[in-house]
Order: sequence, then C-alpha cells, then structure tokens
Amino acid sequence: MFKKNSLLIAYIFFFNSIAYSQIIIPDKVRQGIVIEHFNGNVLAEKNADQKISPASMTKIMSAIIVFDQLKNKKIKLTDQFVVSKNARNATRSGESSMFLVPGDKVSVEELLRGLIITSGVDASIVLAEGIAGSEEQFTNLMNEKAQIINMANTKFSNSSGTFSPDNYSTVRDIALLSSYLINNYPQYYKYFKEKDFLWIRTGGNPIKQENRNTLLFTDQEVDGIKTGHLKDSKYSIAVTKKKDNRRIIVVISGLPTMSSRAESSRLLLNNSLSKIDLFKIPYDKDKFKIKIWNGSSNYLDVRGTNKDAIFINLPKNLKNPKIRTELVYEYPLQIPIKKFEKVAILKIYNNKDLIDTQELFAQKDITNKNIFFKGIQNISHYILQ
Repeated sequence: MFKKNSLLIAYIFFFNSIAYSQIIIPDKVRQGIVIEHFNGNVLAEKNADQKISPASMTKIMSAIIVFDQLKNKKIKLTDQFVVSKNARNATRSGESSMFLVPGDKVSVEELLRGLIITSGVDASIVLAEGIAGSEEQFTNLMNEKAQIINMANTKFSNSSGTFSPDNYSTVRDIALLSSYLINNYPQYYKYFKEKDFLWIRTGGNPIKQENRNTLLFTDQEVDGIKTGHLKDSKYSIAVTKKKDNRRIIVVISGLPTMSSRAESSRLLLNNSLSKIDLFKIPYDKDKFKIKIWNGSSNYLDVRGTNKDAIFINLPKNLKNPKIRTELVYEYPLQIPIKKFEKVAILKIYNNKDLIDTQELFAQKDITNKNIFFKGIQNISHYILQ
C-alpha cells in the first residue's frame, strides 16, 4: 500500500526496451544511468546498482536537508551560523573550500552557495552543525531522508562526501535523489545552476570560485546538478538538461578525467533528446476507471505517478507507432481502498509489442457500502445471473 506522500516522491524506474536500445553509455563510464525525469523511465544504464563513493554528489542530500528545514520554517535564509574550528580544520589540503574563518557568522544562504556552487567541505559542516548540533546528527537526518526517498543502496556517514567506506551510494539512487530535488524544491533549485559565487570573506580579499559543472557554461539548457571527484570513484556527475517539455537526468561515475566526464555527460544528454521522444497518453476518464463492487462508490478513478498524463518514451525513428493500453487489475478489488494505494497496472503496447508498464493508484478512499444497500446489490446480482 502506498502512503499519501509516496505518490509525490516515488519514481519507479521501468525498463523501456525500445528506447533503451537507442542510447549507448560510453566505455569510459564505469557506472551510469540516464532517465527521463517526467516519467522516471530508464533510457540507458550500466552497472547502475554497483556501489560507488558519491563524493561531492553527497552534497545534493545535504542541500535537501537544509531545504527541508527552510520549508518547515525551522530556519531562514537570513539566519547566521557560527563557523567552528572543527569546520575549518576538517577541510584537508586539496579539498574544496569556501575559506571560512572560525568565529565568523555566515548566513544560511551564503553557506548554501558555498555548499552547492563551490562545493565547500567547510560550508557543509557549518550547515550540519548549525542545523543538527553535529555532523553525526545531521547524517542521521540524511539517512532518514534516503529511506523516505527509497534510496535502497545508499548510506551517508558525512555531509560533504569526503571519502569513507561508510559513505556510499549508486548512480540509480543519485538519479532518484536528483529527481526528488527537482520535484520538491523548485524555489531553491536555482542555486544549482549558478555559475560562480563571490564570497566576501573576513580578513582577506573576496574569493570568486566557479561551478565545476562545465556544462553550465557551454549549454544554456543545462541547469544542474553536482559534480564529484575521489580517487576510488574518479570523476562523477549528476547533470540535467531541460528542453521544451522534457528533462533528462544523467548520473555517471568512474571517468578518468574532468574532460571525459563533461564529454560523456554531454553526449548522453543530447542523444537522449535527439533520439528519443516523450509520448503523452492523456487520462481518458472512461479508460482510467475501475468498477467497484460493494463499495461506497461504484467507480474508482486511477492515475499514475504523474498527475497530468502517462508519459512513455519512443525512438524518434519509429515508423507508424500505434499505441494502445490495457488496464489490468483484480476484480473485485478488496475493500477498503486507501487514496494513493496501488490498485492496477497499465500495460502499454505498440501494435502487439509490450513496450512499458505503469503502476496506477486510487484517487480517493473507498469504504464498505452501507450493509442495507450492500444486501440489495448482492440480491440484484444473483437475480440477474
């Protein structure tokens, strides 16, 4: 049974065999996944469930925890957190830094920019300590959130992504995390497309640092998300491009160089948009309706995870597609039925070929019918047999 919030956040990655064959992940990529954000379909994958060190892609989750706090009005962007010695000393040589000074008071918004744009280890720790009291307590929030988002193969042990055998994920889980970010925090997502950040620090000249996502500078339709680099996982990135009514998310890891990371992610983004179409199946009221026996309503409307329509992917070179759908469910459905409970499967065919399946969910609660009317309905049923 799906709880109410599951409908809003759960993206089920279905295998779309026709679309999948059109996109090839480069050999240089150790682990990779390409998804269509609006329906969650996997367009290509390679070792997508293999454990990786997420490196600074960890900071996507750290930012989400901050966004949660802002949404719940526990903190404000203008609030200031004190920089601890621990936050400054935790940044090792060669690691990204916002160059914070112990004792300084820095606003949440500036720290967010330092976390997201400059990828500062110090910024991540100041935010963690300011919100949860310690980085350890903050990572507990991160892991609780990972469970809510259904990141099945992820564990966080720090807020910055510095190497730890206990800080791990998969490219599939990072793609899921990226979809959640875009879906739930449009008002804060803007920080991920900022190209640079000027930090007017205490006791020194202002420092301007550029975003390490080089695709932001070369493609106006790329608007995020986060790069990463560690010795074991090498160069990685979660990147997304929005064009017209589509958004593609690419997560790749294990690239040998920054340039190969940019080249591979650009190729996957552009190929997904040029070779694959997003096909819309509107919600026909008659087709997306289930007959109910002995319930408080005679019919139940059902919908997929996208409230506007069902979206599937098809190759652009597919000749004369003839799309048809088949609603599959057990009759009679067992009552009571809770709103957003999974109740059916939509099978989608092109001609005779099954090309996709989508889970469908109840759009309202169904309770047992009044016992008097239930008896009349049962009698009528047997008379008419």
